[in-house]
Amino acid sequence: MESRISKALQNHKSGLNCAQAVVCTYADIFGVDEKTAFMFAEAFGAGMGSMQNTCGAISGLLMLLGLQNSSGCVEKITKASTYKIAKELIEKFKLKNGSTICSELKGLGGKSMLRACDGCIEDACKIFEEFVFAASDSKIEA
Repeated sequence: MESRISKALQNHKSGLNCAQAVVCTYADIFGVDEKTAFMFAEAFGAGMGSMQNTCGAISGLLMLLGLQNSSGCVEKITKASTYKIAKELIEKFKLKNGSTICSELKGLGGKSMLRACDGCIEDACKIFEEFVFAASDSKIEA
């Protein structure tokens, strides 16, 4: 498997927020163009609309999970399984970083920084790649 983590980090360096950096890196896998991914992830940066709450990289990870796991229709209900997987992925992130909250990760308010944005993006991408590609021989194009 060829990772796209370096592409996500480059996306962030070029000005995308953390959610956009993650989602835009993998959107094409699900038939979503990068501009659309950019637009729907825009409000999730800086801890969801600049509120310093849930980390944008996690928000991007969960958007990708929805694209991967949802049936896309009401008749075949996938919410419960998607929520279950979401909890597992969020817990992996939290165990690695000590928090899922942007302000805590960045060390705002005089606290010690737990993880910089680039590290959060890297971790979200690793978790996504492990989830989607660990059991398959699928290649992720760089």
